[in-house]
Amino acid sequence: MRLFRSEEHVQRWSATAGIAVGAIFPVDSLWRLAELWFHDRLSPGWRRRTPDEAQAIFSTAGLTGDFWRLDG
Repeated sequence: MRLFRSEEHVQRWSATAGIAVGAIFPVDSLWRLAELWFHDRLSPGWRRRTPDEAQAIFSTAGLTGDFWRLDG
């Protein structure tokens, strides 16, 4: 994951680095994902999330589309 100041900056970096652009999303969505993903990480009962649970977290954080789809 890389942070950029704008989508234009992403496109310039991608062209220069020769690396395809993956998903572009705002930093507030990243923050929301971190809150949802890690809020219980230190709990004694923590367990790894199932793919369905992870998919629900992505959707709740506003991360949708093919890049975020876990079902193939």
